[in-house]
Amino acid sequence: MGININIDQPRYDQETYSGRARHFFLTTNPLNIFVSNAQLEDAKNLVTCYRNKQPLPPGITEEDLWRAKTIYDSAFHPDTGEKMNIIGRMSAQVPMNMLITGGMMAFYKSTPAVIFWQWLNQSFNALVNYTNRSGDATFTEKQIVTSYVMATGGAVATALSLNRICRSAPPLLGRLVPLAAVAAANCINIPLMRSQELQEGTPVYDQNNNKLGYSKKAAQSGIGQVIFSRVCMATPGMFLTPILMNYLEKRGALKRRPWINLPVQVGFVGLCLTFATPLACAFFKQKAQFEYRKLEPELREQIEKKYQSPPKYVFYNKGL
Repeated sequence: MGININIDQPRYDQETYSGRARHFFLTTNPLNIFVSNAQLEDAKNLVTCYRNKQPLPPGITEEDLWRAKTIYDSAFHPDTGEKMNIIGRMSAQVPMNMLITGGMMAFYKSTPAVIFWQWLNQSFNALVNYTNRSGDATFTEKQIVTSYVMATGGAVATALSLNRICRSAPPLLGRLVPLAAVAAANCINIPLMRSQELQEGTPVYDQNNNKLGYSKKAAQSGIGQVIFSRVCMATPGMFLTPILMNYLEKRGALKRRPWINLPVQVGFVGLCLTFATPLACAFFKQKAQFEYRKLEPELREQIEKKYQSPPKYVFYNKGL
């Protein structure tokens, strides 16, 4: 019996939160970053063969095909099909963020350390935001550099300002400064690194995946959803870890064993991110829908010239 599955749709129902969560637990799995280039190409070839209705290699099962699709989704952009930078992939979120976030929270008192860790965090975020942008947006080098400088500068300024305000605050409040800085910086970094979509629009499609045009309103909606998900992704680790460290400090554990400060924070953040990353990504569908009547009038007019009865919804990749 031949394999008969819809490879262009995720394995699990994306209309339910649990289905989206199961999907993202697979695609954001940190083990995916250890898949070799040869394995990635094999997965891509298998998916491409099946899409094109070409014969599959002997012995390939439905489970093998889904595994190949999971690997493919974790490494290739859903719109362009290009292989994504390994550090910018969502499967790199847990290992990269646990190290950076642990460093931000362990060294939150020193101004040089705040500048370094916030710069490193926003540099990483800028790469992730660019890698996971929606659609087929292209950027000039000047746009990328300008967005990067403004985003990282805004994040560092936010962290330093909050540190100054909380200087005389209780220790726990001071430990929460990195969370507030990261939340504020996401509101700066993501729109800036995806400014092309806000200016030119993101591609929107009908239910048969035919491109209908570009919508700025859909881009605004998608970027807003990504900002919310990213803040929620960071919150458990950056909120619970300070509470844990404050407790250990009160018990004297950090004075007796100061060397545990960084590894405990990195490890606990990593545990939180392992679950928070896919669960936050699952808040919204990656293939988002947008009401046709809310599109720009000129885009609706353009669509109505091609379709006698316009669709109720259009679809677009909101990014991650």
